[in-house]
Amino acid sequence: MENGGAFLGLHPQPSCNHLLVPSRTAIKLLPPSNSFIDNRHFSLLPLKLRKQSHFASYSSNSSQNNGSALQVASPASATPELANIDWDNLGFSITPTDYMYIMKCSRDENFSKGELQRFGNIELSPSAGILNYGQGLFEGLKAYKRHDGNILLFRPEENALRMKMGAERICMPSPSVEQFVEAVKATVLANERWIPPPGKGSLYIRPLLMGSGAVLGVAPAPEYTFLIYVSPVGNNFKEGMAPINLVIETEMHRATPGGTGGVKTIGNYAAVLKAQSAAKAKGYSDVLYLDSVNKRYLEEVSSCNVFIVKGNLITTPAIEGTILPGITRKSIIDVAVSQGFQVEERHVSVDELLGADEVFCTGTAVVVSPVGSITRMGKRVTYGSDGVGRVSQQLYSALTSLQMGLSEDKMGWIVELK
Repeated sequence: MENGGAFLGLHPQPSCNHLLVPSRTAIKLLPPSNSFIDNRHFSLLPLKLRKQSHFASYSSNSSQNNGSALQVASPASATPELANIDWDNLGFSITPTDYMYIMKCSRDENFSKGELQRFGNIELSPSAGILNYGQGLFEGLKAYKRHDGNILLFRPEENALRMKMGAERICMPSPSVEQFVEAVKATVLANERWIPPPGKGSLYIRPLLMGSGAVLGVAPAPEYTFLIYVSPVGNNFKEGMAPINLVIETEMHRATPGGTGGVKTIGNYAAVLKAQSAAKAKGYSDVLYLDSVNKRYLEEVSSCNVFIVKGNLITTPAIEGTILPGITRKSIIDVAVSQGFQVEERHVSVDELLGADEVFCTGTAVVVSPVGSITRMGKRVTYGSDGVGRVSQQLYSALTSLQMGLSEDKMGWIVELK
């Protein structure tokens, strides 16, 4: 979509097809000229056809889905041709794909109508709320391709709930959980050929919610846009887990009590760039931030939650408004408890950190990242002989196996697209 029509109120061509989602919202699909999708692959279907064998569909274990399935009228036996890229050398960077999802509403309305459009640049007013006052949120999650061809999403409803919480904090309407999840599914299916083969990586999914309407004074924007784009990314550890080296930041802070550190606002990430850039210039991987009041308790790394291990005890800073409630963090806690570890969420002092047996970080991109060393005011503490602790490795293997469909989903976290 080179002309940014979604933000100018332009309508897709009359010949476009539609997808019907459980909320009875019509999603418009513009057929690409060079993609696997063509006019035969998508059409408007009544929900009663969802069980017919000659149509591909997906279902969710989530209670939000209520047994409904988005209909994709493509032959179940058809497998889209993979995009022509080097799957063995994918990093974590943007690769333009075929489609993005867009849904808009006014400030006092609810989101109701979304559409898939060709991926491309968008147009915004110079006075848009997102550009002037940072009124925006984002999420991040992944889709994996299993060996049987099925596509797996990991806990997308949790991302939807977190976006709703963040939207309330910064005065934005937000999609319902069902709208969010169905939009993610539609975007993933439309970009299926960009999902890396099993074991090669994942399709990173980036939902955005922003004040797109024009506003001059400090106030909520009059219009909002929900947008999803995707990009294939490689596995974080291609040749075994590699430890990172952190430095504790003592002057700058990521968040303060009463602020927005506990929601995924775009401004939270701009605030870490200066300290992160300085740390990387000195050879460190990233920055570990302390609380802004006492300056002695751990908060989080620039974009990851942090855990420490001592014997059978795993401890992580409590969620008290300044730390993002990470979905990987939440999942690791549940996996650790299921494997017999004791887990505590509380204030964690720097002294505890420096005396830990091992340390690791969690996040969507890295899943679990072991910490090899931490430096504080010039003093460096290392963990283990190679920085990769037994607990970090064990939890990483357990969670990634579940996400990739290599182990049984006893937690009920996987949403499967068939």
